[in-house]
Amino acid sequence: MKKRNVLVEIILSLCLIFNFTLSAENLFAADAAWLSQVGAKTFPSGVKIYRVNDYGASKNKLTASTEAIQKAIDECSANGGGKVTFEPGIYHTGAIFLKRNVNFVIGDGVEIRALIGLEYYPEIKTRVAGIEMKWPCGIINVLGQENVAITGKGTLHAQGKYNWENYWNLRKEYGPKNLRWAADYDCKRVRTIEISNCKNITVKDVTIKQSGFWTVHIMYSKNATVDGVIIRNNIDGKGPSTDGVDIDSSSYVEVKNCDTDCNDDNFVVKAGRDADGLRVNRPSEYIYIHDCISRKGGGPLVIGSETSGWIRHVKVENMKAIGSAHIVHLKSALTRGGGIEDIEISNTIGEDLKNFIKVNVNWNPTYSYAELPDSIKDIPHHWKVLLEDTGKKGIPTIRNVVIHNCSATNVRQEIISVEGVKESIIQNFKIENVKVSAQHAGDLKFVKNFEFKNVEFLTPGEDHLKVSDSDHVELEDCSYSKTALAD
Repeated sequence: MKKRNVLVEIILSLCLIFNFTLSAENLFAADAAWLSQVGAKTFPSGVKIYRVNDYGASKNKLTASTEAIQKAIDECSANGGGKVTFEPGIYHTGAIFLKRNVNFVIGDGVEIRALIGLEYYPEIKTRVAGIEMKWPCGIINVLGQENVAITGKGTLHAQGKYNWENYWNLRKEYGPKNLRWAADYDCKRVRTIEISNCKNITVKDVTIKQSGFWTVHIMYSKNATVDGVIIRNNIDGKGPSTDGVDIDSSSYVEVKNCDTDCNDDNFVVKAGRDADGLRVNRPSEYIYIHDCISRKGGGPLVIGSETSGWIRHVKVENMKAIGSAHIVHLKSALTRGGGIEDIEISNTIGEDLKNFIKVNVNWNPTYSYAELPDSIKDIPHHWKVLLEDTGKKGIPTIRNVVIHNCSATNVRQEIISVEGVKESIIQNFKIENVKVSAQHAGDLKFVKNFEFKNVEFLTPGEDHLKVSDSDHVELEDCSYSKTALAD
């Protein structure tokens, strides 16, 4: 298997050298080789049950059960593993830490509610939005462990609205000071499930509500499965940065049968930001996302903007997007470096979207580019990291993307918007068997080797695709037709 992956890398490199665009069939000929390796390969097999109620956990009371829950986890793991369970009811807890061979079961009729306040979530060394720094731990943490599961048909209510309010208050303060780029790092918020430096981790069937920040964060890990998870973060408001599933410098991850409604990216792959991400230099690769629904949020596939360690070998299929921003959103910035390559999305449908395909190497400048006002002298360490110049290493690469057998209706803006820059030409896209109705066809800037085959552009004005500063853009069996959009 390792030899085959090396062979694929060599073929891809040669194709780039000789300016050859791979077909969908050739580019993903090795799918079967790595797809069989994604996801958790072990699952906690212990059958002994450790009920948190027997350790002093209180149900249907405002009493914190953090200590009792942790005791049950610790004893379960120390005895070789098993199931940590709850009697039906409502439980309140701060941060808990799962350990090896534990299946943490949030069963039907169980609701775990997170305690409100950062004091319940001790700070740890972690990575947040691409930068390693001290940050509050999650509500449920799996740190440096193997063979752990979080399962059950119950609910984890993150009660994260206070995190949202803190963030918007800081944005109001930082905006006039031209510190938009620092707000996301200075306002510390609580992730819901934090998985870091782990192997063989499963999250299955739970419902998660109102995350204060990212919901399921898989970082520096290998062989993880997220299956059948329901995320409902737009509860009593719209929380900023409430991503659904974040795959961050991790490999062999499978996400399936999930249904996410959030206020940021639904399913997103990341690999570090700017100088710090280039220092860590750890990719996200061999990612399989399929048979999921994205509702409000970024869409079925978002990659970036943290691309410094490279993101590659991502396959997405059989997805639905209902009210999402995009079907595909690939984004980076001119300080990130690294890049995105070897991406496939297929058999995906959308309705009521913002755009169908969006690709940008100069994404969100006020957030992406740190610039210190002259009036500020004494700054924290993570500001210094964000301000570090990446020079030419900061220019990202986006290449080798196949999008096929997809459709969308009632797209409010453009079918395709791809914006490279002179320093970073976006290369080698194949878009095939696609039908989309939208306000505009869209535009391509600074791209090379783009092939459209059997694509139907349906717009009210019969718009044609606008192409500028680009080479080798081919349209075969494509059509432009007039259509009406829903109000």
